Amino acid sequence: MLYSEKVMDHFRNPRNVGVIENADGVGEVGNPVCGDIMKIYLKIENNIISDVKFETFGCGSAIASSSMATEMVKGKSLDEALAVTNKAVTEALDGLPAHKLHCSVLAEEAIRAALKDYYDKNGIAYDPALFPAESCAHEHEHTGDE
Repeated sequence: MLYSEKVMDHFRNPRNVGVIENADGVGEVGNPVCGDIMKIYLKIENNIISDVKFETFGCGSAIASSSMATEMVKGKSLDEALAVTNKAVTEALDGLPAHKLHCSVLAEEAIRAALKDYYDKNGIAYDPALFPAESCAHEHEHTGDE
């Protein structure tokens, strides 16, 4: 079977779908190549993610990745949330097909973008190395020299 039970479960019954009005941090990332767009909203209290919601326009793997990623950061400290990687999201979903791994990358980037938005809005200093430029969009580009 192509998709794990966990992927199917999070696709059919995604957790934390929706919008947080007056969110403390909002991150939106997209991959123009595959058309997936993810938007993550964070509510942050005392350095803890007290609530998280997402809106994802994309395939089942993108929805499942968003759902799992939001579950993984809910109730966590900002540092713990920053430590959530696409690899951790993929493992939590019991794997994704190779051509869908970019969906977990987008989920990681959306969470980071939302955290960066929170830091920026509140004038909190952070290490720019924690927020590299979006990688997913460039992953599929070919120069023609190959």
